[in-house]
Amino acid sequence: MKVVTSVTTPLITGFVPTMGALHEGHLSLVREARKQCDHVVVSILVNPLQFAPNEDFKAYPRTLEADLALCEAAGADVVFCPDAAAIYPENFQTRVIGGELTQRYCGQTRPIFFNGVLTVVNILFGIVRPQKAFFGEKDFQQLFLIKQMVKDFWMPIEIIGMPIIRESSGLAMSSRNSYLSELQKQEATCLFQAILAVQEAVKTGERDIQALLDLARSKISLEIDYIELVSVKSLERLTGTLLEPARLLMAGYIGDKPRVRLIDNGLVTA
Repeated sequence: MKVVTSVTTPLITGFVPTMGALHEGHLSLVREARKQCDHVVVSILVNPLQFAPNEDFKAYPRTLEADLALCEAAGADVVFCPDAAAIYPENFQTRVIGGELTQRYCGQTRPIFFNGVLTVVNILFGIVRPQKAFFGEKDFQQLFLIKQMVKDFWMPIEIIGMPIIRESSGLAMSSRNSYLSELQKQEATCLFQAILAVQEAVKTGERDIQALLDLARSKISLEIDYIELVSVKSLERLTGTLLEPARLLMAGYIGDKPRVRLIDNGLVTA
């Protein structure tokens, strides 16, 4: 039997998984991890499993040297930059397959996306073994699904969602914003304007969900992929009357070459 005379608090590892091309949204996660954890690990991996053949895997921005400097300045202790071939060796066969919610909203037009995300996050969790992991609320569906995976698999990891970081115009920060011209960035702020309009309408008494969705659509000049009001608790699509906290989820396309897909969301409370 071992006799101890003092108790030491276990060190806490915080983890921020990214695909690189870092911006202030990513760095806010690193800084929060620094506040809450003893060790901070950031991963940088452009994950091939979440890209369909017609998507921008090869063109996705890769800025590793700048990313490493930003990670160091934000307080990361370790930056893990594996080669995709090391994560998915030639005989790799096992994947995480999510439930029905992976095929809704963003999953309607990106049917392999979330299973690719869940697979790589599961692998990275196994490598890093964090106690806390930090994700941005801009990818709200992704955040919800990762929380569900951690719950379903009994992983001893606390998933912490952090607020969306926006440019001064209101445009949600995204690595794919680098594809946009200044005029396109300005036009893309219509997504944020739609969120503000719906939040204001609810504040002044509107509760009809279809009316709120119609209002959001009227504010968006992009080619709309989808707009939905969903339950914060279940991510289920809401209809009828708004009676619970919801998220207005949306995605749209801008431009031609390249055709850029942007997402945004906002909390809506009655």
